[in-house]
Amino acid sequence: NPLFSAASNLGPNNPDQIKLIKERQQAIAAFDHVSVSQIPADAVTASGSGLDPGISPQNAAIQVNRVAQARNLPVSEVKTLVDKYTQGRTFGFLGEPAVNVLKLNIALDQLSAKSGG
Repeated sequence: NPLFSAASNLGPNNPDQIKLIKERQQAIAAFDHVSVSQIPADAVTASGSGLDPGISPQNAAIQVNRVAQARNLPVSEVKTLVDKYTQGRTFGFLGEPAVNVLKLNIALDQLSAKSGG
């Protein structure tokens, strides 16, 4: 469905956008058992396309415990994989570090299959 790859065009001061962000913060805080102050911006907002292949290392970090528990894996192994699939800035200065979620999930699937999780 191509509609999922369209931006909302809501600006940072738009009351609807502010309401959505606050709702998302509360949902993530409850789901990942973290405080709202620990939730990075990319966890509650989307890119222009909404199809980015990566998330911030901070976003991945707040999910590690939940993912480890859901996959019946040690937290340390999930953290190691997050680190492995974290890409630095392009040319050392362009953009932000990001975790390649596709590659991370493939590695988690392989690890879960090996451990019987």
